[in-house]
Amino acid sequence: MVILGIDPGYAIVGYGLIKYEANRFGVVDFGAITTPANMPFPDRLQSIYTDLCFLFEKHRPDALSIEKLFFNTNQKTAIDVAQARGVVLLTAKINNVPIFEYTPLQVKQSVVGYGRAEKKQVQEMTRQLLGLSAVPKPDDTADALAMAICHAHCSGSLFLNR
Repeated sequence: MVILGIDPGYAIVGYGLIKYEANRFGVVDFGAITTPANMPFPDRLQSIYTDLCFLFEKHRPDALSIEKLFFNTNQKTAIDVAQARGVVLLTAKINNVPIFEYTPLQVKQSVVGYGRAEKKQVQEMTRQLLGLSAVPKPDDTADALAMAICHAHCSGSLFLNR
């Protein structure tokens, strides 16, 4: 199974593609889709869509794993992230890829084994599970890989949210 993990945003969309077979992980691809701050917002969304379409076409993922959105204190940022997240979800639907959403607590529990783990612990465990020499940068990329690992661990369990 090829899983595309996404850490949504509008300045940086982290992505991580892993292959999960027989309880073994393999890294397919990872990185970040970035948009310049001076680009008009609708153009940023279009850029995210175009780059995601390329990833879906190139890798043909079997599942999309994405973080459930929560609102922080900055409402404008939350609304903009929600719009970018909507682009991600729509792109998955257009490509007939099932969407799975997880809370940060579920990701931490799945990757580290402890739902209150620190971000650095999740990143280090992600590095170890995938056999990487270093934690991927930017952090959004490491977070996206953790999302993919979470789905790999949760697929087929009662922990799964669809």
